Amino acid sequence: MPGVVDCHVHVNEPGRTAWEGYLTATKAAAAGGVTTIVDMPLNSIPSTVTLPAFTTKLSEAAGKCYVDVGFWGGIVPGNQNELVPMLNAGVMGFKCFLIHSGVDEFPHVDRSDLEQAFPILQGTSAVVLFHAEVDCGCGSSTYIEKEPRKYETFLESRPDQMELEAIKLVCELCLKYRVRCHIVHLSTAKALPIIIDARKAGAPLTVETCHHYLSLEAETIPDGATQYKCCPPIRGKSNQDLLWEALKDGHIDMVVSDHSPCTADLKVLDTGDFLCAWGGIASVQLGLSLFWTNCLRHDMTLVDLVQLLCRKTAEMANLGHRKGAIKEGYDADFVVWDPDSTFKVTEKNIHFKNKITPYMGKELKGVVQSTIVQGVTVYDRGDFSEAPRGHFMLNEKNKSQSAL
Repeated sequence: MPGVVDCHVHVNEPGRTAWEGYLTATKAAAAGGVTTIVDMPLNSIPSTVTLPAFTTKLSEAAGKCYVDVGFWGGIVPGNQNELVPMLNAGVMGFKCFLIHSGVDEFPHVDRSDLEQAFPILQGTSAVVLFHAEVDCGCGSSTYIEKEPRKYETFLESRPDQMELEAIKLVCELCLKYRVRCHIVHLSTAKALPIIIDARKAGAPLTVETCHHYLSLEAETIPDGATQYKCCPPIRGKSNQDLLWEALKDGHIDMVVSDHSPCTADLKVLDTGDFLCAWGGIASVQLGLSLFWTNCLRHDMTLVDLVQLLCRKTAEMANLGHRKGAIKEGYDADFVVWDPDSTFKVTEKNIHFKNKITPYMGKELKGVVQSTIVQGVTVYDRGDFSEAPRGHFMLNEKNKSQSAL
């Protein structure tokens, strides 16, 4: 089938290469049938929020990529004059946070920052990606006094309302400026009516959810198991069922990994303190198998899988003209996999750098055999090509608009 396009991956190089790097991230992607990733502007140092920072990232990634790699830039307070230069240099669009990002090098924006950035992006090919949570003071005030090893304590600190308020703002700005907007890692089904209404009103808005929201449930997360922590949080089973229904109904456009790894010490597994642990789940290698394992029991098919993991993700990242389909004129990106075989997730068969994941020990259905990127086999039954053979995917749609 077409290679998976994972448009939400944190590679973290340069600056935090101990967390992840291009060699390990793209090897893991290849082993999971992913032929293209799009790298987030954080948690690298420097963050990709200026043209020189983007140039640095390209230099660091050169010669290290086993699959094709595209890049997101970032919107932070005061960098609006960097957006068009980065766009013309090849970024696919721009990520921003409406709440603290977790790293100080990538500060979050407010409405006034976005009101400066959006007019600049009107008429360009850029899409603006939102981490859609706001600190609205709506978290339970009692969670601080509760046991930090219990997952429900963390869940109370990041309630659905934080997403709802943020998504209302995203929809308002999307309708006002008609700049393409994208909500990353939707976790709460309660936001779907807001999204549906905005689209009916003409908002050029897309939305993704992640494998962890579709396969993990708050009710079954053990005490102290901080490898399950991410933001927004994994919510309950009833919410998960509604996310699956939204996928089937077309209200959620795509499914991605949000691969966000870190070193073991940042997960504070020794104390199991959910409030102190780094929030992020590592899974770039496992998405195809995770989705296939779960979609069968939700009456979804291989056609749905290709649409949600390949086609829609490519289109959102301005790669729909060459990725996400087996079609004449497109890149020869393929994954060959066995949908009936199973495997157990172990440290031995994980290829991303820090082998900390909530899926450890789980049995998944769907075994990747070979991954082909632009006609070259980069992974075959446990072996990788002798050298990285991936290419940079630089946005070409905005080259003619360099005067903007």
